[in-house]
Amino acid sequence: MTEPVSRHFLSHRLRLHYIDWGNEGAPPLILLHGGNDHARSWDDVARRLRGRFHIVAPDLRGHGDSDWSPDGNYSVTAHVIDLAELIRQLGGGPVPVVAHSFGARVALRHAGIFPETVSRLVAIEGLFGTATTAAPADRIRDYYSRQRTFIAKAPPRYATLEEAGARMRVVNPRLSDALALHLARHGTRQDGDGRYRWKFDPLARPRTPVELTPDEELAIFAAITCPTLLVQGRDSWARIDEGHPGCRAIPDARLATFDDAGHWVQHDRLDAFVEEVSAFLSPA
Repeated sequence: MTEPVSRHFLSHRLRLHYIDWGNEGAPPLILLHGGNDHARSWDDVARRLRGRFHIVAPDLRGHGDSDWSPDGNYSVTAHVIDLAELIRQLGGGPVPVVAHSFGARVALRHAGIFPETVSRLVAIEGLFGTATTAAPADRIRDYYSRQRTFIAKAPPRYATLEEAGARMRVVNPRLSDALALHLARHGTRQDGDGRYRWKFDPLARPRTPVELTPDEELAIFAAITCPTLLVQGRDSWARIDEGHPGCRAIPDARLATFDDAGHWVQHDRLDAFVEEVSAFLSPA
C-alpha cells in the first residue's frame, strides 16, 4: 500500500475519520494531531515508521474529515472518550500513542484515566494551558463571548492552495513550501466558487468552560503507568522545564528538548524526532 486508506468509526454518535497505513499484524501505533490540524499532518512520520507498526492516525472531532460536533462540544473530556472508543474498536490495547499539542493534552489525560490501554506515550508539547484556576462564571462568560465571535466571523478563504500553504508558513516559518502545500491540500475543502477554506470547525477553537482544577489534572497525570516521553522544541512558545508540575506528576516521564525546533517538532526536526521516538517505542 503506497497511500493510506480512509476509514471511519462512531463515537458520541459522531462519524469520525481515521487514516490506516496498513501493515496488519504489526504492533499498533496511534498518531494524534493537534488543534486546527488533521491526520495527514503525520504523513512524513508515518512513512518512516510504517514498516514496523500498523499506524492509525485519526482526525479529531471537528477536524479533517471527521464530523463536526452539532452542539459544539470540543471539551478535552469528549476527545478523551473519542480516543478511548477508537482504541476499543481497534482491539482494546494497550497501544503506544504519539500526540501533538492539543492532541497530546488529550492523550495525557487519556493515559491517566485509562492507563491499561496505553503502553507508551510520546506527548509533544501537551502540558501548556492545561487546568485553570479561573472562576467558573468568568470561564463561562469568556467561552460564550468567544463562541459568538467565531460564529459571527467569516472564516478565511483562499484563492489557491498555494495561498493557503503560505498562510501555514506564517504560523510556522520552518515549513518547507512542499510540506506547507501538503498540509493545505489535506486541511482545506473547496467551495462551489473555487475558493478554499479550512476543514476544522471554528467552534473547536474556544477553550471549553467546564474544566478540571489543577489538583484534579495532576492526580490524573499521577495515574499514568506507561513510560512517557515529553517532547518540545527549544524555540517553542510552549516550552517547559523539568520543574513543571505536570512533568513532575507523571511517574515515569522524561523530557526531550530539540534544538532548532518550535512547537511542531515533528515537522521542524523530522529525522531527529523519528530517531528519538523509534528508540523510545522499541527499547532494547
